[in-house]
Amino acid sequence: KSSVQTIGEEQIQNPYTELLVLKGHQDIVRFLVQIDDCRFASAGDDGIIFLWNAQTGEKLFELHGHTHKITAIAPFSSSDASEEKKKLILTASADRTVIVWDCTSGRQIQKVSCFHSTVKCLTVLQRLDVWLSGGSDLCVWNRKLDLLCKTSHLTDAGISALVELPKNCVAAAVGKELIIFRLIPSNDESEGWNVLEVKRLVDHQDNILSLVSVNGLTFVTGSHVGELIVWDALDWTKQASECNFWDSSVHPDAQPEIKLSQSPNETSVQHLTSDEECVFAAVGKGIYVYNLQMKRVIACQRTAHDSSVLHIEKVPNRQLISCSEDGSVRIWELREKQQLPAEPVPTGFFNMWGFGRANKQANQAAKKMRENTPMHVLELVGDLIGHSSAVQMFLYFGELGLATCSADHLIILWKDGERESRLRSLTLFQKLAQSGDLQLKF
Repeated sequence: KSSVQTIGEEQIQNPYTELLVLKGHQDIVRFLVQIDDCRFASAGDDGIIFLWNAQTGEKLFELHGHTHKITAIAPFSSSDASEEKKKLILTASADRTVIVWDCTSGRQIQKVSCFHSTVKCLTVLQRLDVWLSGGSDLCVWNRKLDLLCKTSHLTDAGISALVELPKNCVAAAVGKELIIFRLIPSNDESEGWNVLEVKRLVDHQDNILSLVSVNGLTFVTGSHVGELIVWDALDWTKQASECNFWDSSVHPDAQPEIKLSQSPNETSVQHLTSDEECVFAAVGKGIYVYNLQMKRVIACQRTAHDSSVLHIEKVPNRQLISCSEDGSVRIWELREKQQLPAEPVPTGFFNMWGFGRANKQANQAAKKMRENTPMHVLELVGDLIGHSSAVQMFLYFGELGLATCSADHLIILWKDGERESRLRSLTLFQKLAQSGDLQLKF
């Protein structure tokens, strides 16, 4: 069985040597959402939302209003020209309500409780000044929480994920299907919208678990059985696909695993993220880097963690961060692999007499091998051990550090120890200077 890459105590490239443990939640913390440069919200199965300061770890507000677990959360800034832009958040719960909160005062602004099923996803279309809720149907709302329009009942399973597309469209994952909806302005004078189903894409073999928009031209979906499909965001045609994540013949440098059967969880595309160039996929216990232009995997770490990878993000300096059910958070660096020089063609008996068939086959096999072999390598540069249970997701705050949330009910703020130490010294120096204690005594 292929082993998980490990790193010793000496983690030179890992800046996170100091941590702040934030307590407050009474159950699994599943969601973190960034409000601004130094504030974020956390939510989970206890139905409570906390607002935190990422710089100090201070708890700013504790928001009570839901009676069941939180199922979706989204940031939402008001566009009132008359007042300063308000920072709001939307939360949906298994109690079949959605609440809008004011992040400055911690107050509940409004609550909607007319849903027939749990809302599993929320998407804000900032440009159109509306937001969407996805459950057993798709609803379109304005800022005042007026229901503008909705689809008919789609399925009992409901919409599991939504992604915004160009031309006032959204893609909704409903089981194995991807449904494209378009928002059309109402004919009358009101600010209303109509929502229209325009296409159903049935290319996936199993339930779609993850959706990501790459840019205005491309979006990507991933399914439970390890299919990744690249779509054109304008005409919704299939551009490329990758279904061989777990196939060792496609990634010959990976250690082969002897298995009688492939467990679905080991091939499940749990999370997708992207930059303009690549899609980064959390597949089972592994991480895969899929180049969109080359339409193939250019780097992989088949067993990046001991258990399923739940969340993955690209951060600056060609680094990736991943977190897993195994309780760990890991930092990876995407490096170009040193290409080996081409081996000279052996001069054997067949070559001497011009029988090149065997050699031609060998060359073709070598070429295929070269094409399939990843050209980059994911190097483990940091391992953050602090949680005692599955790490659900994280937020990257640049210089302020990294916030992680877990099934152990905790949130941890991982800090750059050297930077924090310098900041403390500077603060102390300023305090001493202000109080006049900095005079030199002879």
